[in-house]
Amino acid sequence: MNEIHFYNRRAKLLDLMEEGIAILTSAPIQTRSNDTEYSYRQNSDFYYLCGFNEDNAVLVLIKTPNASKTILFVEAHNAEHALWNGARLGIEGARKRFSVDEIRDIADYTKDIKELLREHINLYIDLYHDSARLNEAKSAAQSLHSTRGVKRHIRSILDVTYLIRSLRLIKTSEEIDAIRRAVEITAEAHHVAMRVCRSGMREYQLQASMSYVFLNSGASAEAYGAIVAGGNNANTLHYVDNRDELREGDLVLIDAACEWELYASDITRTFPINGKFSEAQSEVYNAVLDVQLRVIDAIKPGVKRDWLQTYSEELLCDALIALGILSGKREALMEAKEHKKYAPHGIGHWMGLDVHDPCPYVDETGESLAFEAGMVMTIEPGLYLRADDESVPARYRGIGIRIEDNILVTETGYENLSSMIAKSVEEIEAVCNQL
Repeated sequence: MNEIHFYNRRAKLLDLMEEGIAILTSAPIQTRSNDTEYSYRQNSDFYYLCGFNEDNAVLVLIKTPNASKTILFVEAHNAEHALWNGARLGIEGARKRFSVDEIRDIADYTKDIKELLREHINLYIDLYHDSARLNEAKSAAQSLHSTRGVKRHIRSILDVTYLIRSLRLIKTSEEIDAIRRAVEITAEAHHVAMRVCRSGMREYQLQASMSYVFLNSGASAEAYGAIVAGGNNANTLHYVDNRDELREGDLVLIDAACEWELYASDITRTFPINGKFSEAQSEVYNAVLDVQLRVIDAIKPGVKRDWLQTYSEELLCDALIALGILSGKREALMEAKEHKKYAPHGIGHWMGLDVHDPCPYVDETGESLAFEAGMVMTIEPGLYLRADDESVPARYRGIGIRIEDNILVTETGYENLSSMIAKSVEEIEAVCNQL
């Protein structure tokens, strides 16, 4: 993505804004332990609007009745920082790179922000983020409120993230290309895991085989903490210990993916550790797969996500009845939420710059959003049958299955961006047994 894309995004945000000033801050560096830090990950909203991947930066958008202006505050070159951590782009480098009206030194932000806020009536910020830079802006607005000679002052503080994340809902072709690349790498990693998996391995060894593919392929990072859950561990939805031994006859659920240029993928596959599904495992697996395929096939513009969630729950409830795990009429079981014991999570989520893209699911009236071309979401039904749950037929106990793909809504329906990853029982067994 080049400067034209970021410029156009800022223009769209300015169109959505009323007269006023918007302030977005970069993500801070996060301490891991004592004086060591986590690898840096930029604030997605900030990155979406300018593509700058350094900390200690602020983006300011100003809108007046007759004009607009964009200012990017960055940290100046610092020789000591360059020695220890690498050179920053610096003020001159930023002026050459970014198509903004002004580049300023972040050291001047505290004194500049009061003047920038003067005579504006609306301040757009992330209302739910307590950063020092935003607090400085609010303090400056408060000071101007009581300053003589200031004819107009900030009267409304508004949430800028809702506007940005509404824009983030619809992906451009460039964004979709980035997601495609992340999915391609993730597909290879899942296939490698299927091929190398053997009983006696540790879950972390399987995770390591995938991490190698991510890094060796140039992916910027894992999109989230990997779940590698053998046997009954799959029934813990956010299992991340990844320390146990993989046992003969069990399944392993892997929910792991990478990101490419900060754009995420999010894939789950469940497969037999020994390369062959048992009869009981196949029955549960095919039940979940049938639900997933039918839900995906229902996706098209105009369909509402709330309807898709209800539809998926109906199908999962029917599957539980067919497997003999639940008994009775579907309507009564769903009203009593009996199916939620075994299918507790939603059918999917938005995906993009964040693996769980925080884009809105409802409109400003509270109504569920209808799908539009360019939206990307996961579809991930699952059934989780704990080993200690005596209400489940003995042959199914300890089986946990989730199947997750990344779906792009198109003008005429959908495209499964991860369709190249083995998914049917036959496909998975074939990959598992490749030499």
